[in-house]
Amino acid sequence: MLNSLVVGVLLMNLFAAALVVARAPVYRTRLYRPMLLNLALSVAPFVVLAVAVVVLLPLISRGAPPAVVWGSGIVLGVVWLLMLPNAGYLITELNLNHRREGERVPEWYDVLLVLVLAMSGVLTTVLNVFLVILAWVILRYGDTVAPLAGAEARAVEAVVLLLVAFGIYLGRHVRLNSWDVKHPTHLVRKIVRHLRTPGRLGDAIGFTLLGALFFGLMYLVVVGPVVQGLVELERLR
Repeated sequence: MLNSLVVGVLLMNLFAAALVVARAPVYRTRLYRPMLLNLALSVAPFVVLAVAVVVLLPLISRGAPPAVVWGSGIVLGVVWLLMLPNAGYLITELNLNHRREGERVPEWYDVLLVLVLAMSGVLTTVLNVFLVILAWVILRYGDTVAPLAGAEARAVEAVVLLLVAFGIYLGRHVRLNSWDVKHPTHLVRKIVRHLRTPGRLGDAIGFTLLGALFFGLMYLVVVGPVVQGLVELERLR
């Protein structure tokens, strides 16, 4: 089940990239590079997870002190969380603002393209969250997956998805990027200035809550059966 989920998400990302790249030569139009950039950034959380595996597994296998393992995990987790909204950000491509007037590309193609692009971002987001929750459960509870269906895991998932939704809002409406965290003072000032504008705070809260609810429902649909299957397999062993 987990293998099918991972392979399916990877294929969806490849499908999205193929549609973006094929659009230019097939319809003799420009290559819309921002889409490719956003798609590449959406995969960045997977890269962070791969780095985490390379760093943490040797530490655990060598019996490193728990403080070192957890400290390294927290640092990598923060980097991962900062990059994660880049995946969900792909849902904002649904506005079709890449089309020019008199575009040769059929509208049906671009509609399908942005749908696949958005779904690749959604699936990448939920898979990333699940993999991190799975790793956290293994590190915290050992060789058992039962806590995946517990209230603690649900609470962590909810917090992460709320942060993801807020990060997407900041990316689209405040035009912030993950690497802007290198200048925290400027970052905070820019966010505060934006939220003080009349009506913006309500927009931010509304988008964050509804966006998190959307991702939560997608998580339930996509990851829920996987969690249920893993817990059931463990119970039958």
